[in-house]
Amino acid sequence: MTLFDMKGKVAVITGSTRGIGRAIAERMAEHGAKVVISSRKADVCDQVAKEINDKFGKGSAVAIAANISSKENLQNLVDESNRAFGKIDVLVCNAASNPYYGPLAGISDDQFRKILENNIVANNWLISMVVPQMIERKDGSIIIVSSIGGLKGSTILGAYAISKAADMQLARNLACEYGKHNIRVNCIAPGLIKTDFAKALWDNPENLKASTARSPLQRIGIPDEIAGCAVLMGSKAGDFMTGQTVVIDGGATVS
Repeated sequence: MTLFDMKGKVAVITGSTRGIGRAIAERMAEHGAKVVISSRKADVCDQVAKEINDKFGKGSAVAIAANISSKENLQNLVDESNRAFGKIDVLVCNAASNPYYGPLAGISDDQFRKILENNIVANNWLISMVVPQMIERKDGSIIIVSSIGGLKGSTILGAYAISKAADMQLARNLACEYGKHNIRVNCIAPGLIKTDFAKALWDNPENLKASTARSPLQRIGIPDEIAGCAVLMGSKAGDFMTGQTVVIDGGATVS
């Protein structure tokens, strides 16, 4: 078994039909894991699972649609994942919401609640549903996809940044709670990545130029450049890492 081998492991990845989530699912499947593809739309989940099965072999992926805002949907995701593969070894909480860009004084209560509930509360729901079986096996890896937004202030992404800072603290708290059961909980904090989710931040050439000019690598990242860290955290290579936030941002936060 190599350090990054994921053979025999089952990984559930939310928001995995596109962007960072899909890249993580594909790379974990490439390293031998069985992966559960999940997002809101069943037909899109089915298509992505089919493509992964075609690429990495039949039985590499299953599709289970779930809306992270629904506790019942998340419980069904866990139940159906267990039914399909018998267990969950790795959980990647990647799905998130950001319905508002602008100063915090202008955000509606509903928008603020949606961000906090989907980006923090729903993660805790899902983790709490998966953890009991990990405790029983004395093994598990939980990965929360946060953001460098949680490490600095913002004039347009305030609520989202608050939620992502909270995700880092959620990982620290749960790492302390579950460490005695050999369960690792970590965060990945991407910088500006070329995804549909972040399109408002890179679609304008002037905004993109201004953002990347301050970064040592002077470019935007791509989803696949986040996936390797998730493989590390989900495999033997990450066995002694817990409670950490790994920043992958082309150096933007150090410049």
